[in-house]
Amino acid sequence: MTTVIDIDARGAQHCETTALGVLLRHQGLDLSEPMLFGLGSGLSFIYWDSKSIGFPFLGGRVKPFELTRNLAARLGLELEVRETTSPRRAWDNVAAPLDAGRPVGLQLDSYHLDYFGTKVHFGGHVVAMYGYDDHDAYLVDTQQQGGAVSTSLDGLARARAARGPMTARHRSFTLTLPGDPPAPREWIVGAVADCADAFLTPPISNLGHRGIAKAATLVPTWLRRTDAPERDLPRAAAMMENAGTGGALFRNLYRDFLAECAEHLDCGVLRTGHALYAEAATLWTQAAALIAEAGTSGDARCLARAGTVIGELSRVEREAMEALRTVREAA
Repeated sequence: MTTVIDIDARGAQHCETTALGVLLRHQGLDLSEPMLFGLGSGLSFIYWDSKSIGFPFLGGRVKPFELTRNLAARLGLELEVRETTSPRRAWDNVAAPLDAGRPVGLQLDSYHLDYFGTKVHFGGHVVAMYGYDDHDAYLVDTQQQGGAVSTSLDGLARARAARGPMTARHRSFTLTLPGDPPAPREWIVGAVADCADAFLTPPISNLGHRGIAKAATLVPTWLRRTDAPERDLPRAAAMMENAGTGGALFRNLYRDFLAECAEHLDCGVLRTGHALYAEAATLWTQAAALIAEAGTSGDARCLARAGTVIGELSRVEREAMEALRTVREAA
């Protein structure tokens, strides 16, 4: 048996916004990737360090699937999420909407997908599935992973059943538009303000602007955290620039979101935020380059300079979000 839905299979830069774009375009709503990311209040920051991951991790977005939930709530979409511990029921949860002509979003561990060249466990990966036959599943992933791709049904089952950090229990989801959605300008103010509030008032010190300040003090110590700096530091830098972040730890996406917002809504606060996030994007790319150089050279001075840049980033992003926090009054 073969089921393949006719979809717009554009891959984008980030996995979750790629999948959301596929599902929403199939419903007739075509939003840019930066707009999807921003309306989902996707920007954040985390300095994550634990024995389970071995080496510190810098993250630039909210936790997996929070962006999807935020976007659905803001746009008034019907988000139907299914989770189960049963592999057979998990397959039925996917096959039923596909057989009815609807693409499905999946959260899974990318390690088990056949087309992934880099075998690293990441349980928060999201793809859109648009078809299957007796042997393979047909997916849409990021541009970096090939856009429209396929993987074996066995590999897909392993990816969905995986357990570990950020995994979900065979999570699948669909989105339904409630009718004619409002224009983007009606969503912008709430999305920007909510993101700024969360960034400025993090519950713990390794999140938001406080997390960036913490990273500024800890990144200079990273040579002492690893026996293989030539592996771990360039890998950390690559995650900041190339691992589906849109570059600059998602700051490029948020910069472009704010620029698009300013086209819909004439507001000085949005222009201020855009200018500051353009600066932040450049600084994050500089920080990543210094971290990578420290790994290849073993020169601690590169990490010291990276720490200085990240310290400046804490100030720039705090000022940006303080301005954007006032968007409700300014608009």
